[in-house]
Amino acid sequence: MSKGKKLLYAAISILIVCFIVTSNSYAANLAEETEVQTFITEMVKEHGFKKSELDTLFAQVKIKQKILDAISRPAEKTKPWHEYRNIFLTEKRIKKGVKFWQENSDIINYAEKVYGVAPEIMVAIIGVETYYGRLQGNYRVMDALSTLAFKYPKRSKFFRGELKHFLIMSQEQNFDPLAKTGSYAGAMGMGQFIPSSFQSYAIDFDGDGEKDIWSNNSDAIGSVANYFKRHGWKKGQPVTDQLQLSKENTISMDDRCKRSCKPKLTVADFKQKGLQGKTSVNDKSAAILLILQQKDSKEYWLGYNNFYVISRYNHSTLYSMAVYQLSQEIKQAYQASN
Repeated sequence: MSKGKKLLYAAISILIVCFIVTSNSYAANLAEETEVQTFITEMVKEHGFKKSELDTLFAQVKIKQKILDAISRPAEKTKPWHEYRNIFLTEKRIKKGVKFWQENSDIINYAEKVYGVAPEIMVAIIGVETYYGRLQGNYRVMDALSTLAFKYPKRSKFFRGELKHFLIMSQEQNFDPLAKTGSYAGAMGMGQFIPSSFQSYAIDFDGDGEKDIWSNNSDAIGSVANYFKRHGWKKGQPVTDQLQLSKENTISMDDRCKRSCKPKLTVADFKQKGLQGKTSVNDKSAAILLILQQKDSKEYWLGYNNFYVISRYNHSTLYSMAVYQLSQEIKQAYQASN
C-alpha cells in the first residue's frame, strides 16, 4: 500500500472514531442541552413535574439517526401508487385480517353498534398500521419523540407538543416513559396513536380501568372506532368510487387531491365536469378527485366524506386508498368464509 493511501485510511479512521465519540457524548448529555432544559422548565412550571426526575429521564434518552432518516423518506411520499399498494394488498395480510376479524368478532360488532364504523375499516386500519398488532415498532417512544423534538427543526414544534402529551400521559397512566415502544414517529399500540391522539381518543372499551392499546384488543379496536366517529365517519355512506372515463373526458389537475384534502367540491360539480362514479350518491355530497399512478396508466377516483375521514388518520391519499382497498378484500374474504 502506498504512503498516500495509508495516510488517507488513517485520516478516515480518525474521523470515524471522532464521530462515534462525539455521537455517544452528545446522546449522553442531552439533558444538559439548552433547548432540553427549557423544555424541562416548561414541564415543571406548567404540569408539575419534578426537575430532578426529568433531568434523570433525559440523560437516558438516545438520539437516533435512523429515526431522522426514516421520517425523511416515508413510503407514501416516495413510492407511486402501484408500488405502495403492493406493500399492503397481499394475500397474507388479507388472510390475517379475516382471522383477526373472526377472533375479535364480538368486540368488532359491538364497536360498530356503538360508533357506527364499518367493521372492515377497523380491521384494515390495524392491519395497515401494525399487521394486526404484530409490528408495533421497536423504538423507545422517548427516543423517537425527543429525537424529532430537538433534532428535526422542520417539525420540532409539533413533536415537542407530542413529547409533552407523552410525559403527561405516562404520569396519568402510571408507566415508565422509557418502557413504551412504538414507531419512528412515536406512534403507539395496535392502532399507532401518537400521544395527543391517545389523550383525545383512546378509550377503556372493556371497562377494566385501563386504556391499553398495546395488548388489549378491546381497547385498541374501540379506540380506533372512537377516532373515526369523532372525525365524522358516517355510517352506511360510501367511501370512494372509481371513475370510468371516456375519451371525451378531460381531467383538471387543479381538482385533484394529493394529500389529506378536505372536500370543497360536490358530486354535482364533478358531474358537470363529466366525472361520475357508479355508486348512487347525493349530488350535494362533498367529493375529491384522486389520481393514482399505475405502472402504465392512471386510475381516477372520487373520494367522499368517509374517505376524508380515513385520511385524518394519515394525511396521505395513498394510505387512505390502501386502507379502503384492503378493507374491501378482507370483507369479501370474511363473508366467503362464513
